[in-house]
Amino acid sequence: MHFDLIQSLSLAGSSCTPNDDRAGAANAHAWVIDGATDLGPPGLMGTRGGAAWLAGEAQAAFTAAPDAPIEVICTSVADRLATAYAATRTRAPEGRWELPMASLLAVRLVGDMLECGWLGDCAGLLRSAGGVTRLGPPRQEKDEEAERAASLAQHGLGSPKRSAPILEVLRTARSRPGLRILGVEPETMASLETTRIPCTPGDDVLLMSDGFSALIDAYAAYDEAALFEGLAVQGLAGLGERLRAIEAEDIACARFPRFKTSDDATALWLRIGE
Repeated sequence: MHFDLIQSLSLAGSSCTPNDDRAGAANAHAWVIDGATDLGPPGLMGTRGGAAWLAGEAQAAFTAAPDAPIEVICTSVADRLATAYAATRTRAPEGRWELPMASLLAVRLVGDMLECGWLGDCAGLLRSAGGVTRLGPPRQEKDEEAERAASLAQHGLGSPKRSAPILEVLRTARSRPGLRILGVEPETMASLETTRIPCTPGDDVLLMSDGFSALIDAYAAYDEAALFEGLAVQGLAGLGERLRAIEAEDIACARFPRFKTSDDATALWLRIGE
């Protein structure tokens, strides 16, 4: 079996800042990467921000990855990131919060199975004759970041320039040990979670950064089955418009507490072929 690309979409959260999401598909593997927003000015990786740097390196690594079990593919990506980081960084990081990090969801076809590997909060869906199955981390009933944002609302949510109290909280959260996230440290792959799910030709796969999966998670505009129904009618472009409309109606980040009015939002719609 192989992947056929149906549609892809990647929207920057703001036209004033780089899009730190990446997504792609090869014959039998596909991926989505969500670079963790930088919490300081560029400098560690030269003039480029750490999130953009890591997203680009990870994209190149997945593109060149061997046809191998998902654990091997992801490990090869992590090894490349660690080597490139050591060769590229210009100084020591100010703290762990400054290390380039990203969320990741990768899938691979082998036999009649879909292998999945993930770190962080990118989400995916597999639609088959039996219904829709979630890929990656389960939906969280209580979103920790939304709770943090709500607790800091008095300091100005959604502003491009973050206040000192918000920046301090975000840096502290980013510095916690044991984060399950793609990064440049040797232990990155120790936290990789994997699963294998039966699949057949004709099944659809949707890979999303959390900025796009907010439609079914943070904003609950659709359930998982309804998202596919909307996809069939509107395509990814129409769903992207719906996403941005929800955020524009809540520009103060009051109904849906969040640190940015709009996040980078990326989705890859694939169909499994024989």
